[in-house]
Amino acid sequence: MKSTAALLAAACLLCSTGAHADEAGFLRSLQGKFSGKGTVRIRTNTPVMNINCTFTSDATANSLSLDGTCRALLIMSREIRADLKVDGESYTGTYIGSRSGPAGLNGSRKGDAIDLDIHWAKIVNGDRDAELTVEKIGPDNMRMTVTDMDPATGKMVVTSRIDLKRN
Repeated sequence: MKSTAALLAAACLLCSTGAHADEAGFLRSLQGKFSGKGTVRIRTNTPVMNINCTFTSDATANSLSLDGTCRALLIMSREIRADLKVDGESYTGTYIGSRSGPAGLNGSRKGDAIDLDIHWAKIVNGDRDAELTVEKIGPDNMRMTVTDMDPATGKMVVTSRIDLKRN
């Protein structure tokens, strides 16, 4: 009976270590300097603007920091930052880029995408909730997408989508 319990404990330890190793490898695969293009809407009901962005991504075994700048129309520039920590399969952190102030992030990874709930510091588009997806697309590409509910229609709207390629 003791050997069965010891084997179960060892198996649980190996399983949790394997999951952590998977996250560490995934996070490190997102490290580097990236640039690309995308679109942004200030609100769900405003026109889309084209943007150009550059990002630096730093990763450790249990964290990911995305630090970037996006420009629209050569006159607008916005700093964007996401800092994530992973504990087991849970991701938490902060997002800076909205006029509402720092937002909370909470979510998990599904395949090659980290799906995060955003909790804005202030009301944005009628509430304080939105979604951020950070997706690895192939070995050298990443996509960051923010979706938010349009208060007029109740439908989810892409408020920003940035396609990045490793430099």
